[in-house]
Amino acid sequence: MLHQIPPQPIAFNRSSSAHARPAPPASSVKLPEHLTRPQFVEVSPAAIAAAAPDLANVPLDYVRRRLRSEAPQMMAGLSSLAPSHIPKTLPRSHLPPSLSIPIRAPSSAVQPTYPTHVLAVSSSKSSHDSQATMVPIHSLMLAAQCAHLPELRTGRAGLSHSLQLPVIPMSIPSPAAFTVLHAFMYDHRLDRVLKHLFPLPPNFLANMSHSAVRATQQSPQTLHQLSLFLCDASSCDLQKLTTHASHVRDLWQDMVSLGMFNVELWDTIDLAWDVLIGAMNLAVMRK
Repeated sequence: MLHQIPPQPIAFNRSSSAHARPAPPASSVKLPEHLTRPQFVEVSPAAIAAAAPDLANVPLDYVRRRLRSEAPQMMAGLSSLAPSHIPKTLPRSHLPPSLSIPIRAPSSAVQPTYPTHVLAVSSSKSSHDSQATMVPIHSLMLAAQCAHLPELRTGRAGLSHSLQLPVIPMSIPSPAAFTVLHAFMYDHRLDRVLKHLFPLPPNFLANMSHSAVRATQQSPQTLHQLSLFLCDASSCDLQKLTTHASHVRDLWQDMVSLGMFNVELWDTIDLAWDVLIGAMNLAVMRK
């Protein structure tokens, strides 16, 4: 059972931020001051053992370090799946128990580690959304990073030229935002997360790291410069900025629902929200 997202209270006030501008009047767009971090929950050792029995009772830090080192092989395994045989979407009321997916010849010298399941990701916000997005995944990658998912036992089977992957239904607030989290689970690229959310200067995104995120959070001048860039890139249009805000909140809601407690990712989301709120304050001042 995934974690349910409670309604987020609406309030707009960034006077506590060092780079903030005067809060907009009550009649303007309103957003929460912060995107609340839920209480930390560690992933389940049982889920790790179900996905990889050889890692039962192995410290989680070791498992995560191993996954980072083996991510290139896993990404090569994802790339080896014939895309024409993976439907982009399927009706969530008529999902097959599994998909048979041909394997293409490796495109690099990296030895691929093939995925174990296909997630059928649908929206938990609307019962009218009848389609599920199909996302191949390695069960261990999910088990090591998502505390609110059920156990997924390795069920991959097949011949040398194809895989028979079990299809697992999953409902979360934003299937579109999940594609960003799916990529982050493998590559841990903070710059790509930020690029998905809204425009930022290319030189800022270059060589983005967790330490760079934290340094930016502590620099009122840099935060103001980023907010100014975003405001200008959005033509100081509150509607455009509100759309960017929805992208950030979609990602936040999926993280809460899945139980993703990666500190790098949370700090990046906090940084994005600070920049966004600063840009909205600037847009209000220019009206």
